[in-house]
Amino acid sequence: MNKARAYFQLLKFRLSLTVAFSSAIGYMLAPRDFEWTKVLLVMLGGLLVTGSANIINQIHERELDKLMNRTAKRPLPLGILSTNEAWIFCVLLGLAGLSLLATVFNPLTAALSLLSLILYGFIYTPLKTISPVCVAVGAIPGGLPPLIGWVAATNHVDLQAWVLFGIQFMWQFPHFWAIAWVADEDYKRAGFKMLPSPGNRDMSTAFQIMTYTLLLIPLSLLPLEFGISGRVSALVAVVCGVLFLMLTLQLMRTQSRKAALSIMFASFLYLPIVQIALVLDKI
Repeated sequence: MNKARAYFQLLKFRLSLTVAFSSAIGYMLAPRDFEWTKVLLVMLGGLLVTGSANIINQIHERELDKLMNRTAKRPLPLGILSTNEAWIFCVLLGLAGLSLLATVFNPLTAALSLLSLILYGFIYTPLKTISPVCVAVGAIPGGLPPLIGWVAATNHVDLQAWVLFGIQFMWQFPHFWAIAWVADEDYKRAGFKMLPSPGNRDMSTAFQIMTYTLLLIPLSLLPLEFGISGRVSALVAVVCGVLFLMLTLQLMRTQSRKAALSIMFASFLYLPIVQIALVLDKI
């Protein structure tokens, strides 16, 4: 593995792009005509800041990553990049992303992005080995991208922005916990406490996954209620929510890794489908 590829891997590009896509969705849903150039720029800013946060996460967990099969071949555990090299890359990405968001859009957008970076890199990350509450903390920066995109377009945080945040915030719980269920052995080797208390793959955890998925359904109707988008996207959201919920009921019945894996893949599909439906319905 050469260093250029190693730096690219530090970005966690697919994850960062997903986060950046959510910020672009928020920008496009805001009550104003959007420009495609600005859509791409808000995505770029989000990609850079998220990449910076991901690097902080990997620097902090570099020794723990050696213990897990899924992370042992990352650049820092393998020693391809030094901690200093990772920090320099992290700072450059973060400064570039925050500067872009502040100058092209507004300082509030940059400030919220910085808050998200701090919460993810310096609070959520160390909490992963301390308490399952880390998932709730991580859901805050995880839910902020559409709100940040809205603020990039409007320069203020209003109720509609909080609605978009609420949907993505609530989605984080079944998403995180399904991943934690599937990767439980790996996570326990590293000492991560990701599943809800008492941290087991049992009915209690499955019930909590179901509960948060159920709450997504009424939340997904709020964009219609507050005039963010229309009835078609509301219908899409309800259908997707019900299908998502059915998978969690299957997990409650079987408590199997296979059922958790289905929820994990469904979570990857649910959010972009609902968000794209919101934008298309608005247009």
